[in-house]
Amino acid sequence: MTDHVLVERPEAHPGVQVIRFNRPEKKNAITREMYAKMTTALTVAQSDPAIRVTAFLGSEGCFSAGNDMSDFLAVAMGGSMGREVLDFLRALARAAKPVVSGVDGLAIGIGTTIHLHCDLTVASARSLFRTPFVDLALVPEAASSLIAPRILGHQRAFALLAAGEPLEAAEALTAGLIWKIVDAESVEETTLSLAARLAAKPPEALRIARDLVRGNRKDVLARIDEEAEHFAAQLKSAEARAAFEAFMRR
Repeated sequence: MTDHVLVERPEAHPGVQVIRFNRPEKKNAITREMYAKMTTALTVAQSDPAIRVTAFLGSEGCFSAGNDMSDFLAVAMGGSMGREVLDFLRALARAAKPVVSGVDGLAIGIGTTIHLHCDLTVASARSLFRTPFVDLALVPEAASSLIAPRILGHQRAFALLAAGEPLEAAEALTAGLIWKIVDAESVEETTLSLAARLAAKPPEALRIARDLVRGNRKDVLARIDEEAEHFAAQLKSAEARAAFEAFMRR
């Protein structure tokens, strides 16, 4: 359902567009339809001068448990992967305006790698970041195999992306994955206040500063495509199908 992602422009925070995961009964697992709605929101932000910053938020105790496993299983059983996930990742990587995020609780898979594309991430102390790609016979996505080693260093990136080891909030802060830890009840307001402060800055100067800090994104977009090829192939593999079926039997 499209209301599993809410796109809002809070009056109290001018210039801010909020993309909010709203599927708490499924730990905000992301479906193809949800990806499509987020892509539309990011695309609108590119051309709408009234939107100066986009903020991603989850729900209490859970940012996102990652991709909806039933979608993965459907592909493994012979279905089509579709374009929704790849379109979203490209739109996120191409975002020309600041992107911030607020995390409380679980951040799994894409629920972790999305923050590699954010300029600032606020998290609660109880947040947990984990990417169990290899455990599901899959590979990293969202250009995480390129960006994570740059931010975290090789060993932390390997532990996160290949070994599937979790990062608690304090570890994520030390590693540079997140910017600040706040109380759980303060995550949303801190994130939105931060977004509003960015939205109030001279937009062209902020754009140039952000571009200089981030650098050229061509390698990021190329890595997204490279990872996607491996990801699609692995989705069709026997080991992935067995992993998904085992997961669904839990």
